[in-house]
Amino acid sequence: SIMALMLREMGSRYGRSPGGYLWAFLEPLGGILILTIGFSLVMRTPPLGTSFLLFYATGMLPFTLYMSLSNNIMQSFRFSRSLLMYPAVTWVDAVLARFILNTLTGLIVMICLLVGVVVVSDTRVILDFSAMFTAVWMTCLLGLGIGVLNCVFLGMFPVWAQVWSIITRPLFILSGIFFLIDGFPKNVQKLMWLNPLAHPIAEMRSGFYPSYRAENVDVVYVGLFGLITLFLGVVLLVRYHRDILNN
Repeated sequence: SIMALMLREMGSRYGRSPGGYLWAFLEPLGGILILTIGFSLVMRTPPLGTSFLLFYATGMLPFTLYMSLSNNIMQSFRFSRSLLMYPAVTWVDAVLARFILNTLTGLIVMICLLVGVVVVSDTRVILDFSAMFTAVWMTCLLGLGIGVLNCVFLGMFPVWAQVWSIITRPLFILSGIFFLIDGFPKNVQKLMWLNPLAHPIAEMRSGFYPSYRAENVDVVYVGLFGLITLFLGVVLLVRYHRDILNN
């Protein structure tokens, strides 16, 4: 059931549009290039290193992966509503299919673009794969937890998609994509580090910049945040998934 749902989504999302899977690469690449060109006109060097392209890629790609996971998992019931009426297909299948497909797609895009950025920018980097892996699993856990919880809210309150879009718009600024949170005053840092998405972005950068020590990254905090939201989402779906489908 999970594989069938994954193949169905691949065909509907990428198979019907010109370019297909190419758009999965072009969308984050376009965002990285816009940030690179814009900030290179007003700044001599990025906050870390000498490559604007690498700095914004290490911030933009984890953010893009999180947004893709959380938004697509949130829409799981809407996308597979007709199939969920069959006993052989459960809401767990729908959620897992979207999680696996979007995670694999996001990881492939991230790896290809980061490798390309490192080659094009001709920057000597010392890679810390453990830090990169930590950043990825934190991002995926947050995307899954928030996505499952929002799946419940969207099923119960159809306007939630618009409300959530408005609420999360400041994340693009507050997650540390454009800058380093460590450069702000201590009181401001404490508030900004409450944003769990800021932690995997900082951890990803520590995997490319040996001189950058992401001392404020709290893996336990992000893990608990993701697990608690996932637990609440699963409990609510077990209780209300039939009501959501019947509505």
